[in-house]
Amino acid sequence: MRVVVALGGNALLRRGESAEVGSQRRNISAAVESLAELARAHEVVITHGNGPQVGLLALQSEAYAAEVPPYPLDVLGAESEGMVGYLIDQELGNRLPGRHVVTLLTQVLVDAADPAFKRPSKPIGPVYSKAEADRLASERGYSVALDGEQWRRVVPSPEPRRIIELGAIRTLVAGGTIVICVGGGGVPVLAGAEGSLHGVEAVIDKDLAAALLAHEVGADILLLLTDVPGIELGWGHSDARLLHATSPREIRGLGLAAGSMGPKAEAAARFAEQGGRAVIADLEAAAAAAAGNAGTQVVGKA
Repeated sequence: MRVVVALGGNALLRRGESAEVGSQRRNISAAVESLAELARAHEVVITHGNGPQVGLLALQSEAYAAEVPPYPLDVLGAESEGMVGYLIDQELGNRLPGRHVVTLLTQVLVDAADPAFKRPSKPIGPVYSKAEADRLASERGYSVALDGEQWRRVVPSPEPRRIIELGAIRTLVAGGTIVICVGGGGVPVLAGAEGSLHGVEAVIDKDLAAALLAHEVGADILLLLTDVPGIELGWGHSDARLLHATSPREIRGLGLAAGSMGPKAEAAARFAEQGGRAVIADLEAAAAAAAGNAGTQVVGKA
């Protein structure tokens, strides 16, 4: 089977954890154990988040603002895609000697008329106290919003429309290569009047981009891996229980938060509606989730 795996931010950094490269290496090393098991049995395409990384790069860029204008988000997205891809690529190659693993810098087309550009909502970077968030909003012009109990910078998150490097991805996968692509939702680009591409200030939601990727490469399964066993009904209460199987209609009706499980639920619903099977599961249960024995399984067209 062909499986697209979307790694949640927990594969790279836990909430409140230092963004140093050592922490990311340790977390990715643990994540790759599960991915390697999956890749031994299936064709695998991997994508990943980049929210903490692109936010950190933005802060580093602004530290030199007196000498160099801050880099735009599309350039920072490309930097983070290469950085995170490299770490996953190396760890996976070490565990699967003889297999070809490739990280592909990937552009994703968005629409200039997307209403997301007027309503920034995608959290990036570290968390702040209310006072820190207000200061950054005033000094740097950030849009900020609550993320859990703390505050983060938010940026536009337009819908992914088309994966520019799709042909190359298909060719690599058909040749047996494990491809890491569309990292962080891909580098957001707009098309000019004559089809020329240029970057735009945004960060695409990686789960929605993963659903598009899974459909376009003809995947059988979309695995949305995170740090919980799946969707829990009554989450946070003593009687909470795992939702083992659901449909696109049911999962959309749960009203899951946009800042947490909501995008994964929508991505799963979209892929299931197109005839595939989507699973939201714990990172360490990747193989079991693909086999149908773990996570929240989403199937059906209604």
